[in-house]
Amino acid sequence: MTITIVGAGLGGLTLARVLHANGIEAAVYDLDASPDARAQGGMLDIHEESGQAALRAAGLYDEFRALVHPGGEAMRVLDRHGVVHLSEEDDGDGGRPEVDRGQLRDLLLGSLPEGTIRWGAKVAGARPLGDGRHEVTLADGTVFTTDVLIGADGAWSRIRPLLSAAKPVYTGVAFVEVDLFDADVRHPAEAAVIGGGMFFALAEGRGFLAHRETDGSLHVYVALVVAEDWAADIDFTDTEAAKKAVLSHFEGWDESLRALVTNADSDLVPRLIHALPIGHRWERVPGITLLGDAAHLMSPFAGEGANLAMLDGAELGLALAAHPGDVEAGLAEYERALFPRSEESATESANGLVLCFGEGAPQGLLDMFTAPRP
Repeated sequence: MTITIVGAGLGGLTLARVLHANGIEAAVYDLDASPDARAQGGMLDIHEESGQAALRAAGLYDEFRALVHPGGEAMRVLDRHGVVHLSEEDDGDGGRPEVDRGQLRDLLLGSLPEGTIRWGAKVAGARPLGDGRHEVTLADGTVFTTDVLIGADGAWSRIRPLLSAAKPVYTGVAFVEVDLFDADVRHPAEAAVIGGGMFFALAEGRGFLAHRETDGSLHVYVALVVAEDWAADIDFTDTEAAKKAVLSHFEGWDESLRALVTNADSDLVPRLIHALPIGHRWERVPGITLLGDAAHLMSPFAGEGANLAMLDGAELGLALAAHPGDVEAGLAEYERALFPRSEESATESANGLVLCFGEGAPQGLLDMFTAPRP
């Protein structure tokens, strides 16, 4: 039996690793030319019930713990005037330790047999052949068939259209990402404002989200509730002009917060935040399924994206291993758990967006963090 995984993100790699740990080999196809072709993003908080559970299933939990960023679970919430409303230190007992996404991906890559991943293999499309088999076409013209096809290829999945007509839509929130390097030496004031972990400074319709990374830099997401075409008239290749345009949305904000943009060292990178419809699902189609953002793309305001992708990969791998010789039983078992789980998280994510940027922010977020926990 041939198993093809499209996409070497955290979800696809977790699936490949769990399959390998259960004696089942798969081929992973990724459009990047190499594992180092692009930066992998910043810090991730790995949840006990999802991402950590996936790493246990993959037999990599101890190695993961060695990657945890000490102090990364600290958190601060401020208002637009720079007033601190919540400050929590990382006491080391939390269930959501922070790790560098690139280091976590390297851990998963290193756990797979050489040759598992076909780099520089961009999937252009696929079509059903019957009996659950599919024909996959790569951008270079290569064509092959597979018994099982898994779309782990992210927001703009080439595999999703075989199962669903749903497309991601703009959530109304845009990020602009910036970095401040060697923060303790070059940007001590900004480092003190952000603290050792996650940071929020919010008001209605805008805010700053940031975290400290393992290399000592500060990664900042400037968040704006704006029209989808808001960036069309901004030249982001002109860094100073882009800074001025972004800061125009923060008139009257405390200078300690505006400095996160004013003193940024990197280019400004705009990103529109998209999501699939809450409750996205599909009818069972033989020989094929989706995981991660391909299945349930959501905004980042529940912190669930990477965690769910990894849990999806682990549970799909375990389900296929539990039904040797009966792929359909494994895929059906996986999807029965996938749909309600992802709907719950997508709802939480949509609600989190409102808490962060709705009227009275940051009060909604503060209420959520300080509410009694069941």
